[in-house]
Amino acid sequence: MSRTATEGHGPVRFGPPLPGDGLPVLPEAAEVLAAAASRATEEPVGGGPALLEAACGYWARRGLTAAPRQVAAAPGSPALLVALTAAIGGDVLVPRPCAAWWAPYARLLGRPAFHVATPAECGGVPDPYALLETVRRVRHEGGDPRLLVLSVADDPTATVAPPDVLHETLEAATGEGLHLVSDETWRDTLHDPHGTVLLSPAEMLPEHVTVVTDLAGALLPPGWPAAVARLPAGDGGDGLHARVLDVLTALGARVAAPVAAAAAYALAEPEPVTARAAAAVRLHARVAAAVHTAVVDAGAVARPPQAGRHVYADLDPLRAALSARGVGDAQELEDFLAVRLGMPAPGGHRFGDDLGALRVRLSTGPLLGGTDAELEECLRTAEPFELPHPRRAMIHLKAVFDDLRDDAQRWESPR
Repeated sequence: MSRTATEGHGPVRFGPPLPGDGLPVLPEAAEVLAAAASRATEEPVGGGPALLEAACGYWARRGLTAAPRQVAAAPGSPALLVALTAAIGGDVLVPRPCAAWWAPYARLLGRPAFHVATPAECGGVPDPYALLETVRRVRHEGGDPRLLVLSVADDPTATVAPPDVLHETLEAATGEGLHLVSDETWRDTLHDPHGTVLLSPAEMLPEHVTVVTDLAGALLPPGWPAAVARLPAGDGGDGLHARVLDVLTALGARVAAPVAAAAAYALAEPEPVTARAAAAVRLHARVAAAVHTAVVDAGAVARPPQAGRHVYADLDPLRAALSARGVGDAQELEDFLAVRLGMPAPGGHRFGDDLGALRVRLSTGPLLGGTDAELEECLRTAEPFELPHPRRAMIHLKAVFDDLRDDAQRWESPR
């Protein structure tokens, strides 16, 4: 693992960001932000009344009622996870693989982060038996596991946890006294919203779950950092909320006033926001399906993407061809594909997978490219690959993976 600590590879500051949508800013949201740009006053720590009320309405429409006193806002979900980790204390458990930004914030606070294997059906949620074994092992070794971070709509695997798998994991977690943070950043990006069942852990065990939603998932550009957390109701939740606000205050983690105005507008989900979000989901679902087909046809292994703007692929079946090109681990795979594809291709080690595993996250946003006008055309068309830039980008990606497939076949031992 030491080679990933070199400059430009291992440090947290070089880690991959959330997969962006690659699209122009929604004009109506830009107007709201611009109208608030003249405000000289600070937004309160944890969010002002308009932002908190909008967040409550957003969750209520998803079957999760909340009062403003249960909600905290911050400039991005990392600040909320730092605050929650500090407020809850103890050691942290995360799935393997998991979002690249989860484990570093535990380590920043001096807390161990223990990775737990995921079930065959999905990523984002630990296997319940592996979770129980990990908790017991950590406690036997003197640790103090208290917090489990999971995601029902997952980055990096782009899968959605089936309700029965989620239920078993929640039973195991609460039986061991863990508090759960459910990262629901991607819940509004389901590729087949009518055919995919997504349940929030907070619907099953509201008193044990804090929900975190980063608006960069579906509602705001990533350059406008804003995220909201819904904490449990009751005395325990009130105490946790107070401690979270203490940490956010110490960090100076306020949402900028213009961004808070845009966030409140987006969370209210007026027609321009919902129409853009739906069009963006359709577009990225189409591109993700094409990427998935390309990598699977080349001989790689990948679960069909169900949410988000990315595909997580295992290129181990192509190891011989990659080895002939000097690629033997995830960091070398990341470097190789970034050059060949002309876009970021973070290796699985960024997400807690083994360095030796040849896994990679491929994002769909960079495949869109083009001018703002061309990107708007991508949103309007049912067939983005009829447009020049997406078609060229997909042809190039397919050619890169087809070359690897052809090389792998030449390296196969003759039968």
